[in-house]
Formats: sequence, structure tokens, C-alpha cells
Amino acid sequence: MKHLKYTIIKNREQYNKYCDIMENLVLSENKSVQDEIELLDLLIEKWDNENNSLMALDPIELLKTLMIENNLKAKDLVEILDLSKGTVSKILNYQKGLSKDTIRKLAGYFKINQEAFNRPFRLTGKINRNYRNASLMNTTKDMQNPVVI
Repeated sequence: MKHLKYTIIKNREQYNKYCDIMENLVLSENKSVQDEIELLDLLIEKWDNENNSLMALDPIELLKTLMIENNLKAKDLVEILDLSKGTVSKILNYQKGLSKDTIRKLAGYFKINQEAFNRPFRLTGKINRNYRNASLMNTTKDMQNPVVI
């Protein structure tokens, strides 16, 4: 029986190896390897769909996971998002919601769909503790008559 060059991805190590191979093939710009690139793309996509539950995480958990995977610190987000250290800290500590611009920048940087970051999550800041919707962000609200959305 003939040995297959690529097989169904069975573990993270094999996944990372195939990602590296595909990246090198794409960077080589060699048209003769297009079928190989397409096959690797299918195998990698299958693994991603079965093993990466990014949509199960709230946007901040997702951001923190992506930061770990990409060896990023909060100070790196300051530069990526063009925000102050304080604002990045508030975002990472669930005290401030994600703006449309921030969502676009995160999705572009991590090369994932904006939908992953554009979902509601609970804020914990004092101002917003009575509100469930992150889209309300850190705006001052009348706490005597809170409106819960």
C-alpha cells in the first residue's frame, strides 16, 4: 500500500506541522503546489471546525486565549488597537466593552471573523453591574432607575 503524504490531523502537534508546511508552500508562490495547498487547507479547516471552539468563549476570553497563543501581552494590544494602557486594561478586566473599531482591528489582526468578538458579554464595572449588555460600555447611567436590556 502506498504511504500518504498527508493524513487526517489527529493532534495539535500534527496540526501545527501542517500549518507550517502550508505557510511555506504559500510563501514559495510555486503554482505547481496548488493542489497540495488546497489539501492542507481542507485538513486544517476540518481540524479547526472540530477542535477549536472559539465561538463558545465570550469575546474577552477569546481575546485572552488568542493573546496566549500569539505570545502577546496587554502592552502589545495597546499598539495593535491604538488604545491607552488603561482602556486595554478595562477591556481585559470586563470593565469596558469592545467598540466597532476595536472589533475590526482584533478580527483583522488575528484573522478571524468579526462575529467572534461582536457578541454580548457581561461587564463587571461598578457603573455597569446592573446591565447585561456589553454594548452599553462604560457610559454613566441613572442607577436610580436602571433599564435592563
